[in-house]
Amino acid sequence: MAASRATRQRQSSLSIEKVARQKRVAARAAAELVEGGMRLGLGTGTTVAFLLPAIAERSPADLICVATSPATEHAARKLGLTVLPLDEVDELDLAIDGADQIDPDGWLVKGGGGAHTREKIVASAARSFVVIPSAEKAVPQLRPPVPRELVRFGAHHTLERIGSSRLRDVPESPDGGLIADYLGAVGEPRALAATLGGIPGVIEHGLFEPELVSTILIAGDEGVQRRAGGKPPA
Repeated sequence: MAASRATRQRQSSLSIEKVARQKRVAARAAAELVEGGMRLGLGTGTTVAFLLPAIAERSPADLICVATSPATEHAARKLGLTVLPLDEVDELDLAIDGADQIDPDGWLVKGGGGAHTREKIVASAARSFVVIPSAEKAVPQLRPPVPRELVRFGAHHTLERIGSSRLRDVPESPDGGLIADYLGAVGEPRALAATLGGIPGVIEHGLFEPELVSTILIAGDEGVQRRAGGKPPA
């Protein structure tokens, strides 16, 4: 029994190391797209944690960053990157972020960290949006949970309207919204996105349509696989 437990622990450790390696490779590939003078949107999450030092190592001159969360902003500033609010920056040249899931058609699920509203705003503001998932994020079909941000007022009524949902026991979003998850079947992503987006009280959901994404860099055992999204790169 003890030997079996030790084997499982070693396998788990190796799996974690493998995913970390893939995230690092994807982050470095994305960092190579960052040029001096750019206006760059930075996502939130573990993959972006690998991206920030990769960008800082390149030291692109006159780079201005916009962060999608206080955690990303703090980490970027600590590495010497300049971070400004989105409203103080003109159009973003590029935004880079990870994903929780990505299906064969290019639909994403994002928001595991609860920053999907800001992430979608930044992705929409960028001329090019590059997604850098590790290999295990590529799935044959999207599955729950699908994150959502809700207005605090009438939140339980909003949850009842959606069904198959629950609030997360986590801090509120950077903008004061509650974080919830839709736990029902995803089915056709575009139909679910329209349903979730049409319910009063839902600020934003974590389904990102392919038309937002320019390029997907999936890091696997054989290196980085490049896939085109539905948005032409700038």
